[in-house]
Amino acid sequence: MPIVERKCDIVVVGAGHAGCEAALASARLGLSTVIFTVSVDSIALMPCNPNIGGSSKGHLVREVDALGGEMGVNIDKTFIQSKMLNKSKGPAVHSLRAQADKAEYSRSMRKVLENTDNLLIKQAEIVDILTEDGYVTGVKTFSGAVYKCSAVILCTGTYLKAKCIYGSVENFTGPNGLSAANHLTDSLMKLGIEIMRFKTGTPARIDSRTVDFSKMEEQLGDEKVVPFSFTTNQEDVQIEQASCYLTYTNEKTHDIIKDNLDRSPLFAGVIEGTGPRYCPSIEDKVVRFADRNRHQVFIEPEGLHTNEVYIGGMSSSLPEDVQIDMYRSVPGLENAEIVKNAYAIEYDCIPAKQLNPTLEFKNIKGLFSAGQFNGSSGYEEAAAQGIVAGINAALKIKGKDMLVFDRSNSYIGVLIDDLVTKDNFEPYRMMTSRSEYRLLLRQDNADMRLTKIGYEVGLISEERYEKFVEKEKLIFDEIDRVKSLNIGANKDVLDFLKRHNSTELKSGTTMAELIKRPELSYDILSEIDKERPDLPDEVTDQVNINIKYEGYISRQQKQVEQFKKLEKRKLSPDFDYEQIKGLRNEAVQKLNKFKPLSIGQASRISGVSPADISVLLVYFREHHC
Repeated sequence: MPIVERKCDIVVVGAGHAGCEAALASARLGLSTVIFTVSVDSIALMPCNPNIGGSSKGHLVREVDALGGEMGVNIDKTFIQSKMLNKSKGPAVHSLRAQADKAEYSRSMRKVLENTDNLLIKQAEIVDILTEDGYVTGVKTFSGAVYKCSAVILCTGTYLKAKCIYGSVENFTGPNGLSAANHLTDSLMKLGIEIMRFKTGTPARIDSRTVDFSKMEEQLGDEKVVPFSFTTNQEDVQIEQASCYLTYTNEKTHDIIKDNLDRSPLFAGVIEGTGPRYCPSIEDKVVRFADRNRHQVFIEPEGLHTNEVYIGGMSSSLPEDVQIDMYRSVPGLENAEIVKNAYAIEYDCIPAKQLNPTLEFKNIKGLFSAGQFNGSSGYEEAAAQGIVAGINAALKIKGKDMLVFDRSNSYIGVLIDDLVTKDNFEPYRMMTSRSEYRLLLRQDNADMRLTKIGYEVGLISEERYEKFVEKEKLIFDEIDRVKSLNIGANKDVLDFLKRHNSTELKSGTTMAELIKRPELSYDILSEIDKERPDLPDEVTDQVNINIKYEGYISRQQKQVEQFKKLEKRKLSPDFDYEQIKGLRNEAVQKLNKFKPLSIGQASRISGVSPADISVLLVYFREHHC
């Protein structure tokens, strides 16, 4: 029987948010790429919440964009509401979040993929990863077709042996009723890859015609929208926005849940996978936070051309009849009609300790993975891993050094380092608190941290890079100007300071010193800065932040210098730590298990103490390695 056999450079398995970024990166870098999906209708699908960004996740989207990725560009084209979160706090935790038109987001991303050179979309299930002598050689589809390639990127999301559950109902399907991928897991296990089982879930979708919004608090978008992509014209995103709404559960809701816990698959032991701690189901929240008499419920539109609304905060796997009673107990949802039942979904994934920081498997050369398959959760975490895997697969084939993002230059670095260095017993979610250098890794300066890397790799065009260099020059020139601009204690200045309840000047100072005052800012001070140049907002924002937080930024930069010293002390992935006397047994076991690539990475492994790191430093210093 004839067998279809084709050749390409890179195969991407899965076309979710990780797969899209991986395939676009490799194709844009000139590698012939084939992306496989169980359904072309699932490309860039949002099976859960209808939004992009959010606390810390907005940082990841900005970083993907700064490297030349697509997620930020795509949400700027398809959002229906946008808000900058945490504006009352410092700039380190400001995060952009946009409600998406889910259908338009998927269609728009699919159009980009379909019109990208070197990229071919195929609807087929991959059942086998082909290898030879520890190297990837290709993949095989369910129909028997073979695609020979030099690298494979696994972006299977929640599809591997997926099972959707609510009450006693168990469907062996992927999200949204799409086909599960039931064969690839066996192939991976034959290759010696360790598999684990995780769970996530999604709330019901309700017909908006049956919602009484008058009983809820309207949630509006920002008056002035900030785009995600550094390439998006700000005027283009000033659109009429859709509203979201806020309501709350109550004691009746909680009583309905408590009375039916015995019918919950989560508490009855039917669900085997571990769920995300920071995005629990409503039944889990009611049990864990028994002292609370209400929980927030966000009503979010799924798009402009559908009546479906997403019930944020009420994920569940309770039976259908309980779901109806539970949702209808919430103010404004008394007559709610469910379009899609809430459900939990179990799926196969991997402990990411099997990967190098490049996202290549340690024991299988040319095999990369990204997204929820690596034990993470979220569209943004997936996209961030996807672009890294796509870049590194392309660099490997070109014979170039692969990229490693570290904790001091990006949230992407924090995300990947946490995944490959730590034991993760639940789906990993990015949070600002995970970044020890978050004042340096703000979402507003992602381009200043990563655009040069994207340019050197080849994903940022010459034109875009020149614009970035000009922006950077404007920022540094203006910082130098305000630092050297002397302000005298004249009548105009004193009157200005009095109006703004700012301490009176006894002698002259600089404009920069005035900017550092909490009640003042670069923009407010324009009144007494007569020679100020006309600069775009993205420049003036950077000037204000860099001057106002100069002391804190300088302190963190010194911490980064110490961090980099440990990162530069490289370790061999083949080293046997049994031979080092003085290491505790637990440290030996963990170091041999994770095989860190640097002293810095070794220091972040759970079970390796500061004393163990001192022993390592002494040993390698004495042995000149």
